[in-house]
Amino acid sequence: MKKRIFFQPLYFLFWMLYFVVARAVFLVYHLDRSAELTSSDVLYTFVYGLRLDASFAAYISILPFLLLLLASLWHRLQVATAVRYYTIVLLALLSTLLTVDLELYSHWGFRLDASPLQYLNSPTEMTASAASAPLFILFMVTLAVSGVFILFFRRYFDLATYSHRANKWLLAGISFVFAALLILPLRGGWQQIPINQSVVYFSDKPFANHAGLNMPWNLMHALLKYEKSGSNPYKYMPEDQAQKMVQALYTSAPTDSTEQLLCVQRPNVLFIILESYTAKFVESLGGEKGITPNLDKLAAEGISFTNIYAAGDRSEKGMVALLSGYPVQTTTSIIKYPHKSEKLPQLSEVFEQQGYSTSYYYGGELEFANIKSYLRNGGYDKLVDKYDFDPSTYNSKWGAHDHVLFEKVQQELKQEKQPFFSTVYTLSSHEPFEIPIPAKFAGNDEEAQFRNSVFYTDWALGKFIEEAKKQDWWQNTLVVLAADHGHRLPGNDPNHAPGKYKIPFILTGGALEKEGIVIEGIGSQTDIAATLLAQLNLPHQAFKWSRNLMAPNPSPFAFYVFNDGFGFVTSAGALAFDNVAQKPILREERITEEQLQTGKAYMQTSFEDFVKK
Repeated sequence: MKKRIFFQPLYFLFWMLYFVVARAVFLVYHLDRSAELTSSDVLYTFVYGLRLDASFAAYISILPFLLLLLASLWHRLQVATAVRYYTIVLLALLSTLLTVDLELYSHWGFRLDASPLQYLNSPTEMTASAASAPLFILFMVTLAVSGVFILFFRRYFDLATYSHRANKWLLAGISFVFAALLILPLRGGWQQIPINQSVVYFSDKPFANHAGLNMPWNLMHALLKYEKSGSNPYKYMPEDQAQKMVQALYTSAPTDSTEQLLCVQRPNVLFIILESYTAKFVESLGGEKGITPNLDKLAAEGISFTNIYAAGDRSEKGMVALLSGYPVQTTTSIIKYPHKSEKLPQLSEVFEQQGYSTSYYYGGELEFANIKSYLRNGGYDKLVDKYDFDPSTYNSKWGAHDHVLFEKVQQELKQEKQPFFSTVYTLSSHEPFEIPIPAKFAGNDEEAQFRNSVFYTDWALGKFIEEAKKQDWWQNTLVVLAADHGHRLPGNDPNHAPGKYKIPFILTGGALEKEGIVIEGIGSQTDIAATLLAQLNLPHQAFKWSRNLMAPNPSPFAFYVFNDGFGFVTSAGALAFDNVAQKPILREERITEEQLQTGKAYMQTSFEDFVKK
């Protein structure tokens, strides 16, 4: 039998080995991205990742080490069985989380953190995103990793295989020393500041840095700071300096000069939000041909803004950006905090104050991601969701198909009191990309399914607009078309890439006096609110983070966030900055230091505003 005094360091090394293997599994599962790394990059993911591996191994070891200290003083206390079951349960749990992280990274572009907690109140919708996942493969990965390490532990590391024949006080002293030494890896060393994710950020390639992260450590860290919305971690410069730089972005343009596009003073407004509509599928925006023929036709008939970027990459974030003109947060969302989101301006409130009737239509559950509380704060007269549709019209995960949603909107707008402000949110182009019509494009992979789902929503939109043009309300209606966010597909863009965030924004409808206009200026999803209200000559001062895109502006820009980072796009080019690594991960050739500092100022000031809400 092995000597008992060796168990604690060997137990710690057992978990270190587990995390090394877990990193290898992550790299193999994402082999297409790993192939873009050099051999040195791959090696460094393991080398730099060791400190976080050691930190979490230390957390795991605390309980067994304390039990062993007690057992060394009290020999009758049998702890081998407790340590064994503790280890087996942790192996099963961590292996399950490992496989969840493998697939979520494919969709989200960042390692598992507290983000899924935002969707716990709507588990059906949460599982819909995983519907296209290779569940059998993931199950086998979980089974293989946990099974191999359980057998390995039982064979070589089980406390029952170690001899307890040693001096009681010597054993207790050694056990105490080993337990005390855990403090060192827990903190990541003797330095003043405890370890954080930045220790693994060695590369300008985000995937390499992400691969170096210890997933359970990252998750634990995120959970511990999950509800900490009361401080701003993005302090790059004195607050007054940051505010001055941001204010310059909004005051550089005249506020009393804007091109008018409408022939109706108080038009109805139909605001259609298109799920995941990336510009990469819109031909009029330089995307693939034939995917969105109806949207392209509407762009040609109306006003098309061709350089608009989403503020974030999640539906609930995009909704706040569109309807409140408010910037998006990195690792959280203001919509999670009703006491904060209730302080935001909303388009529906402005229109209601102007005597408009207001309604909101969605084929899914409004409880998803706390959206319903946000809409209630907006004061909509009528909310229509999944439970207002016949269950026979549902797809398997989300709710009513888009053509069913549009049919209901068409029917109810005939009786709607005018003028009206009506918001319609599609859902069929969300995972798992189920459509009720034959597929237009060949292929069964995720990209082909997404392409077909976008085509289907475009087909449903085209049918809706064709019928709407026959209605009495059409000539008095302005239609706003915009996406809630872009998508990594096609092309599997990394999470920070500007192309992932580029979206359509189109004005059309019978209330337009001008048509066939293309606006090429750079803008953000957050600018749509002020642009719309300015066209209607309605007050928009409350939307202080929103710019009127039809007013002359010498410094057009778009700001977006990804998981703990931001992007900043100007006429000089695109910049993406990693808040953890504290350095740019994308910096096009003409980007100046001033643009970098302005992006930091916007990140700092917008998050500070969120904190103070």
